[in-house]
Amino acid sequence: MTDIEISNKCNMLDIKEIAKKLNIEDKIECFGKYKAKINFNDIDKQSNGKLILVTSINPTPFGEGKTTVSIGINDALNKLGKNSIVVLREPSLGPVFGIKGGATGGGYSQVVPMEDINLHFTGDIHAIETANNLLCAIIDNHIYQGNELEIDEVVFNRCVDLNDRALRNLTLKYDNKGLMREEHYNITVASEIMAILCLSKDLEDLKTRIGNILVGYTKNKKMIYARDLNCVGAIALLLKDAIKPNLVQTLENNPAIIHGGPFANIAHGCNSIIATKLGLKLSDYVVTEAGFGADLGAEKFLDIKCQIGNLKPNCVVINATLRSLKYNGGISKELVNSPNIDALKKGIVNLKRHIENISKYTKNIVVVINRFETDTNDEIDYVRDYVESMGYNISVCTSFKDGSSGAIEVAKKVLEVCNSEIDYKPLYNFNDKIIDKINKVSKEIYRADEVIISDEIKEKIKYLEENGFSNLPICIAKTQYSFTDNPKLLGAPVNFNMTVRDIKLSSGAGFIVILMGSIMTMPGLGKNSAYLNMDIDTSWNITGLF
Repeated sequence: MTDIEISNKCNMLDIKEIAKKLNIEDKIECFGKYKAKINFNDIDKQSNGKLILVTSINPTPFGEGKTTVSIGINDALNKLGKNSIVVLREPSLGPVFGIKGGATGGGYSQVVPMEDINLHFTGDIHAIETANNLLCAIIDNHIYQGNELEIDEVVFNRCVDLNDRALRNLTLKYDNKGLMREEHYNITVASEIMAILCLSKDLEDLKTRIGNILVGYTKNKKMIYARDLNCVGAIALLLKDAIKPNLVQTLENNPAIIHGGPFANIAHGCNSIIATKLGLKLSDYVVTEAGFGADLGAEKFLDIKCQIGNLKPNCVVINATLRSLKYNGGISKELVNSPNIDALKKGIVNLKRHIENISKYTKNIVVVINRFETDTNDEIDYVRDYVESMGYNISVCTSFKDGSSGAIEVAKKVLEVCNSEIDYKPLYNFNDKIIDKINKVSKEIYRADEVIISDEIKEKIKYLEENGFSNLPICIAKTQYSFTDNPKLLGAPVNFNMTVRDIKLSSGAGFIVILMGSIMTMPGLGKNSAYLNMDIDTSWNITGLF
């Protein structure tokens, strides 16, 4: 059966019943029968839960099933009698209608109702998009109405939550005023408003961060912020519901919190601090995930989110599939499902490097093989022996096919590791110089020999440091397919340099975006995108959504 067929056959509980499991039935606002917002401000508890981060090797065209594994571990922990919540990101409509598909897990490890979550859900991303574009409209209206702030260069851009390459470069005209300027759209999940929502601690912090958004410069390079336009209250008003985490359930009727959805290749790739901390208040264990491979999502979770949110993971799970390891070993897409130990031996260096990288933050690591039916026992044994020779725990997960029972072994290993002492430490300190932070991530996580930074970029960095922004974390935007800034260099590349193409201050979110390679903040649709197979019939049955 397809994911949506499995989802449709499940026996979902009324969301009020799910809330009762958390003792928060009087703290929710229902969005229909199976979704709710949580009034997090009304929940006054200590955050005593243990935090489990699920990350992955570099993604391939097949998908590694990181969300599926996260849900499987959570359901397995509950089956073992533990009080656990999975806390995930919201899917973006861009990949839903594009190539990647949705983000609700798969098979018998899903969050439901999957069609609602993958489409409009509770409207959070639409609210973020509208708030972003209201600020853009206010900026342009200010310029049109006389430009008292003397804005000469606008650096805050519009967004839409779709893959639409036609919006990458535009020219805006101000009616009969004779004024024109260049504009480009970002996908909403790469917008600064999305990052702000996910890094805010509460409503007041959200408003402060909105006010701190850099919107433009004068001719004399004076910085103009959103607060200078007297619009913070109006923008925050649009986000009054979006700031509240969403409560849903897994196929096995266990509570799930979903909130926020920044991409990890062009943003910081983590669900909201509010949702994660709420989960830690409501349960003994929180299973969460970070986008794409560990070189992107996990690095940003551990260096940005943990430091801003004062979070310390008890365990990091690194997920891998044999077909992805073989693909990293140079095998074509058509042959990855065939047994090939030689390709596995070549490609396993990708997993090895991710393990080594995460060990710089913590030694509390569990490696998971997300098993598919084409995987052979010999291949599984090879990877198991390899990882154990490095001194780390490894388990096989079959939750896609078997639900929670297929993740029991993983959950037991995770519980063992969670009983170890927390040894987390970030890779860099926020007070390090900007170039030092760029070099540290590029050389220690990506393994670049050198980082090429032009004189023009160095001047931008100097300007930021002189204006008090040197103590912000860095958020590197690069390809997710490789440790390098070249998506074609798979495995564990060596002897390469990386180039900083541009640098952008996200002063509201509180980080500096470092753009490397040809990464774009507005994706495009593929020739064979998912929307081609989607439909809904007169009985309201949906097909083609995954």
